[in-house]
Amino acid sequence: MEINAGMVRDLRECTGAGMMDCKKALQESDGDMDAAVDLLRTKGLAALAKKAGRATNEGLIAGAISDDARIGALAEVNCETDFVARNADFKTFSDQISQHVVAASPSDVEDLMSQEFTDCAEPFEQVLGETVGRIGENMGVARFVRYELGTEHGGVSVYIHGVGNIGVIVELSASTADAASSDLFASVSRDIAMQVAATSPVAVDRDSVDAATAEHEMEIYKAQAAESGKPEAIQEKIAQGRLQKYFKEVVLLEQAFVKDSDISVGEFIDNAGKELGATIEVIRFERFVLGEASDDK
Repeated sequence: MEINAGMVRDLRECTGAGMMDCKKALQESDGDMDAAVDLLRTKGLAALAKKAGRATNEGLIAGAISDDARIGALAEVNCETDFVARNADFKTFSDQISQHVVAASPSDVEDLMSQEFTDCAEPFEQVLGETVGRIGENMGVARFVRYELGTEHGGVSVYIHGVGNIGVIVELSASTADAASSDLFASVSRDIAMQVAATSPVAVDRDSVDAATAEHEMEIYKAQAAESGKPEAIQEKIAQGRLQKYFKEVVLLEQAFVKDSDISVGEFIDNAGKELGATIEVIRFERFVLGEASDDK
């Protein structure tokens, strides 16, 4: 397969490796981008690729929660230019979409299109068309997610980072009603959402990490260890050590807490629970990055 400059550039952007190393990796992998990333990582020439770095769509991530904080939603709304993405009308409309998802619980984007939108008594598809005509630029809802609290006590929190390029939704449970309604619980929920925005974990705890992903990482670490030429028993220890480090980087509860790196996120939550005299648990989270949905198509 012919390796062109664009492929080399894309690989360099998502790995940080040198141009010649990227070209050689693509040649060895016959143009397979994922295989080329693995080759570079095996040789210690690349960090774990992050899809977020390739996000290019314009628009923003909007979020909303219900008054009782038991329901929340994120929505990615796309447009053509950054100028419109920063437009107050576009932001207001995007916020209304996330609020509608909270209230109306559409099953998917197609269902959303057919629902009567907020107080308009018109299908959302028609309202969207009218908004496109008013703003003068094509728009669309790329995706949304809706959380509804699945436990008796707890809450859903939404955090939008910066101008709307990253959005996070988290669900936390509490063992008592008093704890769930406290200011400290609300603060913890927001801090966890901000943690997810900043560090992009892949799972709440180690048991929730996809088994195939963990196995793939271990294969990479074993290949890296083999490059050292050390005895097999030492290679296994090296690979296991790197896998443990990987878990501490990608598992939410094991990550260093961004506001106090001396403790883990799990310890931060436990400390808050002790202060409230209750148990606090992170049930789930989701992190949207602008343009990510388009990248994955």
